Amino acid sequence: MSQTDGKPGLLIVEDDMGLCGQYRWAFPDCDVHLSHNREQALAVAARERPAAAILDLGLPPDPDGVSEGFATLAGLARQNPDLKVIVATSHADRAHALRAIGASAYDFCEKPLDIEVLRTIVDRAVRLNQLEAENRRLADSAPQSPIKNLITGSDAMLKLCRDVEKIASAHVTVLLLGESGTGKEVLARALHDLSPRARGPFVALNCGAIPENLLESELFGHERGAFTGAVKQTVGKIEQANKGTLFLDEIGDLPHPLQVKLLRFLQEQVVERVGGRQSIPVDVRVVSATNSDLEAAITAGRFRADLFYRLNPVTLRIPPLRDRPGDPVLLARFFLTRFNKEFGRQVRGLADDAVAAIEAHPWPGNVRELENRVKRAVIMAEGRQLTAADIELASPDEAPAEFDLRAARSRAERIALQRALARAQGRLSTAAKLLGISRPTLYSLMDAHDLATDTASTTQD
Repeated sequence: MSQTDGKPGLLIVEDDMGLCGQYRWAFPDCDVHLSHNREQALAVAARERPAAAILDLGLPPDPDGVSEGFATLAGLARQNPDLKVIVATSHADRAHALRAIGASAYDFCEKPLDIEVLRTIVDRAVRLNQLEAENRRLADSAPQSPIKNLITGSDAMLKLCRDVEKIASAHVTVLLLGESGTGKEVLARALHDLSPRARGPFVALNCGAIPENLLESELFGHERGAFTGAVKQTVGKIEQANKGTLFLDEIGDLPHPLQVKLLRFLQEQVVERVGGRQSIPVDVRVVSATNSDLEAAITAGRFRADLFYRLNPVTLRIPPLRDRPGDPVLLARFFLTRFNKEFGRQVRGLADDAVAAIEAHPWPGNVRELENRVKRAVIMAEGRQLTAADIELASPDEAPAEFDLRAARSRAERIALQRALARAQGRLSTAAKLLGISRPTLYSLMDAHDLATDTASTTQD
């Protein structure tokens, strides 16, 4: 943004020289740049990058119409989407002013101009431009995840990224535990991409999305004539992943008979296709994931204990989005930028009520829920910023007042625990010191708030 001696840049697009002189003395706190037609306006805007602009719609060669003014508005919007354009128009042309707002203008001011009103509008536009620039700077300066496609500034997630980097190079089976939508496949791909197997295939299979009668063939392949409809030999997912990585999502949904066959493969690194007798050696690294409690499934007899121990030499727990302070808003801004480009929209940012609502929402669907809400909001939004209503969240200001002191204290206690555990990267003695409590008291509080398995690292210090 153009600034001279700390002054924000203000572009004037006006062919009336008298008004240009009036604008010069009316804005002593701005670095004023004058232009008198579309070509000059675009050149000055490209060179100076002003924070705001005042645009007269009646510009030559169409001073009595608005075609050139709207063409200038469109050009400025394409060239600098962050520029706040204030349209100056006569009272009789109010319909044109409203059309300009719909096109991309920030606001309008009627002629004859009330300088005090115009100053207020310009001041507000400049402050908004500066705020948006600061938000972008903060987003750009957030701690960068070393993992492709994983956006986070959370201490707990950054520690998890470092763990992934350490584990990736080792040929060990990894089990990823986390709620639905937390990014298990992103981490599985990172384990592959950062490993010596990166040039090999990455093959993913959702064990809960394929009917049981088809899953065996999908996983192990089949020979021609093995069953009705098997008209040709088919290679299974395990063979397809040879020299690479096999990602088995929702491993807890794997039927019991297939658990036996998968265990044999993990032990011997060979597969037999359905209807075949040949043992086929396969060199595959297996990464599995689930959002279910496998230990409870073992107790209930739904999952084999020996398979569980084969799958989890290394276990990584992915914290839910609600336990990653700052990440919901960071991700929302990332998705907003991405979907703006994808759908050709020009939504400028998040309104204050949207930020507050995003921070307050518990995100039961985690990152996937947030992504889908922002995508829909960007497509459907009619304003310049996404509001809480656009994201279909209740603004915290609209929520019913909380008068239950016990509930309020419990909520504050849980938030403090989560932040301390995140800051301590799951190290319990460090978290206890941050909170000013003993380690046994921390255990009791974590148990009371059901945080023992979701937030804390298994590493004891």
